[in-house]
Amino acid sequence: MPDSSHARSLAHAKDEILKAAIPHVLFDGWVDSVITLAVNETGIDENLVLEAFPRGAIDLALFYHASGDCAMVKALAAADLDTLRFSEKVAYAVQARLEIADKEAVRRGLTLFALPQNATDGVSALWSTVDTIWTALGDTDDDVNWYTKRATLSGVYSATVLYWLGDESESNVDTWAFLNRRIENVMQFEKVKSAFKKSPLGPIFDGATQWIKAPNPDHKSMYPGYTGGDHSDH
Repeated sequence: MPDSSHARSLAHAKDEILKAAIPHVLFDGWVDSVITLAVNETGIDENLVLEAFPRGAIDLALFYHASGDCAMVKALAAADLDTLRFSEKVAYAVQARLEIADKEAVRRGLTLFALPQNATDGVSALWSTVDTIWTALGDTDDDVNWYTKRATLSGVYSATVLYWLGDESESNVDTWAFLNRRIENVMQFEKVKSAFKKSPLGPIFDGATQWIKAPNPDHKSMYPGYTGGDHSDH
């Protein structure tokens, strides 16, 4: 059984190093030197930091991303979404996720994940976010829709992030308008898909995809984007 005190120390080290590193990230990017600066400022044991971020800056950036997902889950749990249509709930979740993030830290992160050796981690982080959104909103699909929902939202989320990074409007109102348009396009696609499934060709589609199931929760490490994150400790 893991040492709970060590686990708490490790979690504390992650939080403190990230907090101290962010101001440096905004100027220097997600590079290993920001971890060194954070260690010097916090006095956290270097061995503990190495355990927390064995790959250095890439693990720090992924922890920042996962922390944002955790904060979003808390924000959604605290919000009253009962009066919203489902499409509005999805838009609310995406907006909540972006409002949690720092634009420059995200911009620097895109540069990091654009490197070929980090591309897989970037895709995993994106997939983890959209999976977290759907799960937090109560998605119960366990068939091919589990994948199509996340793939579709990945496209919406990615496009919105890029728009948001260049948005200079007050309170990012142009970004939220852009997001709502993208969500509306997705809902139109869902209506078309629903109509198709009711057509004579629908049963053929169902027969071709009925073997596709969502990943078993006990084996999440086998599906795209799983980073091993657990939102329960944030």
